[in-house]
Amino acid sequence: MAPATARAGSHPRRPGLGFPAASYKALRGAETLTLALKATECLDGRGAFLHWCDPAARRLRLVAASGLAAESAEAWADLSDEQDAAPARAMRRGDYAWVVGDSLSIGSAGTASVPLLGSDGPIGVLSVIMEGADEPDEVQRSFLHSVAEWAAACLEDLPGRLPVRGSAAGSEQTVRMGKLTSALAEALTSREVVQAFAAHVLPPFGADGLIFWVLEGGRQSVVGSAGYTQEFLSLLDGIPVSDYPVATDVLGNRTPRFIESAAEYCRRYPALAHIPSAAKKNAWAFLPMIASGRSIGMCLVSFAQARSFSDEERTLLTALSGLAGQSVGRARLYDVEHARAQGLQRGLLPRTLPRLPAACAAARYLPAGRGEQVGGDWYDVIPLSADRVAMVIGDVMGHGIPEAATMGQLRTAVRTLADLDIPPDELLSRLNDLVSDLGEDCYATCLYAVFDPITRVCSFSLAGHPPPVVVHPDGTVHRPDLAADPPLGAAEPPFETHQLLLPEESLLVLCTDGLVESATQGVDRGLARLQQILAQHAVHIFTARNEVDDVQHLDDLCDAVVSALLPDHGRTNDDAALLIAHTRAIDAGDVASCVLPEDPRAAGQAREFVRAQLATWGLDDLAITTELLASELIGNVIRHAKGPIRLRLLRSSSLTCEVYDSSLSTPRIRHAAHTDEGGRGLQLVAALSRRWGARYLRDGKCIWTEQDIPVPSENPGSEC
Repeated sequence: MAPATARAGSHPRRPGLGFPAASYKALRGAETLTLALKATECLDGRGAFLHWCDPAARRLRLVAASGLAAESAEAWADLSDEQDAAPARAMRRGDYAWVVGDSLSIGSAGTASVPLLGSDGPIGVLSVIMEGADEPDEVQRSFLHSVAEWAAACLEDLPGRLPVRGSAAGSEQTVRMGKLTSALAEALTSREVVQAFAAHVLPPFGADGLIFWVLEGGRQSVVGSAGYTQEFLSLLDGIPVSDYPVATDVLGNRTPRFIESAAEYCRRYPALAHIPSAAKKNAWAFLPMIASGRSIGMCLVSFAQARSFSDEERTLLTALSGLAGQSVGRARLYDVEHARAQGLQRGLLPRTLPRLPAACAAARYLPAGRGEQVGGDWYDVIPLSADRVAMVIGDVMGHGIPEAATMGQLRTAVRTLADLDIPPDELLSRLNDLVSDLGEDCYATCLYAVFDPITRVCSFSLAGHPPPVVVHPDGTVHRPDLAADPPLGAAEPPFETHQLLLPEESLLVLCTDGLVESATQGVDRGLARLQQILAQHAVHIFTARNEVDDVQHLDDLCDAVVSALLPDHGRTNDDAALLIAHTRAIDAGDVASCVLPEDPRAAGQAREFVRAQLATWGLDDLAITTELLASELIGNVIRHAKGPIRLRLLRSSSLTCEVYDSSLSTPRIRHAAHTDEGGRGLQLVAALSRRWGARYLRDGKCIWTEQDIPVPSENPGSEC
């Protein structure tokens, strides 16, 4: 086997996540080894090794280890470059090596190793013992190369031997850097990266200010800060980099700037002489953030008092900015993708909820505060005929774009099926078929409810979903104790239909399990807590003066519920949806009905009934049209269906005319020829009404029409 002393030209450096290596030469032996090993914690490995190459003996000597028992580390204390272990492979190749298997008998899945490339070839090898079953992905490998490149740049010029195992304890600041590395490994978003940096960097250095900027289209955008007012941040947020000379210097040269007093700041950058007094700071460390080999932004660490920076502090701050750069680069990708996914999901939810005579509603959708993907929670409020209203809430199990897309399909399917005016149990049966067709691993929970303001009955069916909670005007909260059918995709229809008789006014509260269930709280306990919050905050909704006031009260109640149940929503792992509807019964005086004989006399009696009732309601302007509609619908029953026949009128925001019969035949508009004497009845019904349709009952059907009620004109008064 040829010695591993190939020239640097045969081992080109890879573009990694970008440590500015030349800035770290001041770090020495023990600190460098400790930081390199700590940085590998970002890969969630069981442990890490750092070997030093002895080219003369063609050996790898272990100089530092982390996360492993002494006996495990001893097995790789001295390796020949001809061995099959991952560190030896990486040294021979001068490149990344992955060896599958538990080489040290510690329960690992494999070992990933990368060489520390010096000017004359490998000078060492950095290895990570992986716990998961998968090989490190491209981003993880790039990160490992970056750590190795940085360590090589720090160690290559050191005189004499490196410290041996056990001497890499490091300084207190090095330990803090290890903690920062761990915190950054857990940070998903840019905000979390900034929070980790502020918690682990500012206190050890006695700093009291922090700003993270990223470059966006030649401008600097603030992604997070600590110790600065929003007023000050607005002075620098979004300005061109060319208008901020210190940023031009730092980002252009990729080198830090340390300014030790306000006088020095003003001397270097006279155009920015107003900044120190506005910021109330007197010393600054401006640090470049590098990711994937390019400048992505700048990190500012500032101090209230003037101070000097030692060589060790300068080097450590610069090293920390390297970690910050790679973390922000990763987090920005997460932020963008997560924002796009959430935008898709929000686009599939209703932008506004309708304000209906029988119900006003408000809702909240809260995406998971943590986790890489969106969920599939949804809700909707759908107007039905005769002022009835359908309310639905559901949750597609799992997280990700496919689940969000499935949610959109289900919401569309529910609206389509709701337009058919089918009962809740039948609607869920059809929805169950749709979910089953999507695949064996697709499941969803759902609650579909229909409220009839005339009978005050709320009919609903459950598919693996918590039941609704009802709030009475006196503040009493009721939650029916029901066993839900299995989720959609796993259920075997038929579904059970439940009925609640609601008071004249009530609140109907629907939610997904993300609102009431967590790792520390079961569903039953969460629902009990929800009932307590509703009892405390819901009563004032029943005192609303008008529709606008009602919706505002509902919004306030949604906020109160969410704040109480999810006080730390930023750290939740599940989406949550909440829908609160204020239901109202229709006054008995706004409903009129009559039974008609099953013979041709019925049409005439219907016209008389319509004329008299509309006169009572002051709707004489609609009398002729409504008489014609009632005549056509009753004529259809006599010719094509069977009785008994019942006519019902409903006055609310529109005028509804309904005709009931005992036939399940479906009315259809047909195209009548010019010579046909009939067949145009439903065409006339469609032309005279705003909308019309049919719904099917257990003992027949109802054909209905809706007309707009004219808005009363204002009294113009007398003219002089």
